[in-house]
Amino acid sequence: MDEIIEIRVDDRLIHGQVAGLWTNALQATRLMVIDDAVSQNETQKSLLRMVAPGSVNTSIISEEKAFLNISAGKYVGQRVFVIVKSPVVILNLLKRGLPIKRINIGNISARDDTKVLKSGISVTLTEEKALKEILDAGVQITTIRTPTDPEAFLTKKDLKEKS
Repeated sequence: MDEIIEIRVDDRLIHGQVAGLWTNALQATRLMVIDDAVSQNETQKSLLRMVAPGSVNTSIISEEKAFLNISAGKYVGQRVFVIVKSPVVILNLLKRGLPIKRINIGNISARDDTKVLKSGISVTLTEEKALKEILDAGVQITTIRTPTDPEAFLTKKDLKEKS
């Protein structure tokens, strides 16, 4: 999976910070949004493509298609920046066998039945359980909002303290 240069959890998906700052800093050649619902919604897909930089390819695909495409080596030679809304998607891909070593949580907005883990990161019980499983699998979780921010990490201690 050398072609996957960054995996970011950001419930806003493609927006100014991702399109401008992150894509440029990573020198990404492809933005890949992995989301079952969005991949089936032509209006949302059109809006996301409008915000994406014209200099990169954009894929908005389901978890299944992402797993199959990545496993088949479809993106070899590219610099793919993956964006998902929820850590549950990452856990699903990890459980299917994708060798994910590191993810970055950029933003998960507060919603009903969420608790704040860190500034800009609020999770449901399901998302918290997914993060625990991801950490247990040995995946490093960073919490870097912009590419110029210092490296920060989410740890099991962060999950336990707020429970």
